[in-house]
Amino acid sequence: MIEVNLLPGSSGKSQSRADFNVSGMLSGAASGIKDKFLLGTVATVAAVVVAVALMFMSQSNRERTLVEHERKAVEDSARYKVVLAAKTKAEVTRDSLYQQVAIIKSIDDSRYLWPHLLEEISNALPQYTWLTVVTQTSAPPSSSIADVNAKAPAAGAKAKEPNAKEKKAHADSVLAVASRATKFRIVGHTVDIQALTLFMKTLEASPFIQNVQLTKSDLVIVDGKEVTEFNLEAESQKPPPFIIRTVAMSVGGN
Repeated sequence: MIEVNLLPGSSGKSQSRADFNVSGMLSGAASGIKDKFLLGTVATVAAVVVAVALMFMSQSNRERTLVEHERKAVEDSARYKVVLAAKTKAEVTRDSLYQQVAIIKSIDDSRYLWPHLLEEISNALPQYTWLTVVTQTSAPPSSSIADVNAKAPAAGAKAKEPNAKEKKAHADSVLAVASRATKFRIVGHTVDIQALTLFMKTLEASPFIQNVQLTKSDLVIVDGKEVTEFNLEAESQKPPPFIIRTVAMSVGGN
């Protein structure tokens, strides 16, 4: 059966009645929740859900950032791999050249040592004085000394390739040996003790000789004559740069 409402305004009354019933239901539901612990639990759960959501978003952003950094790091590693390999090769070449230069310098600094010393001794020798022995008393300032003193590997053991630090240390030791003073002994005879004093003073004044010391002086008979035999200990020194004069040499060909 179908009913038709022909009275104006009746629909508004029914709507207001329906609204009244809905608000009543909500107020009834709210009035039914009076437990404070229940309200606290609901609020706590809501806060936990919000916190978890924020932490999830933060961790997601951090993960994306770390992944991006890792990608850039991998790209940089691949980009600079060739550069690092070239740098390592250049350092090995540099250390090898440094060692070779040190050996050459040690040889060059010591090859003219004795010519200078003998010239200075000869120029300082006074009259009525002659020498019988001029000998070196210290190890030669040569680059081979460091190699001889190096500890040899045990029998059957494989020789270890020195690293860059060890090569540089070896080169520095070679330079140190080359710059070390050479000690020598002079034995001679004189008929005048004042000539011996003059000889020592002249040697000490030489730019190539230092620390001249008289270690022994005795009267001996040589060819039926009484003379003074003396022993002098001295060592070489590096002269100032302006003392050494280098001259270019040329060898003529046919």
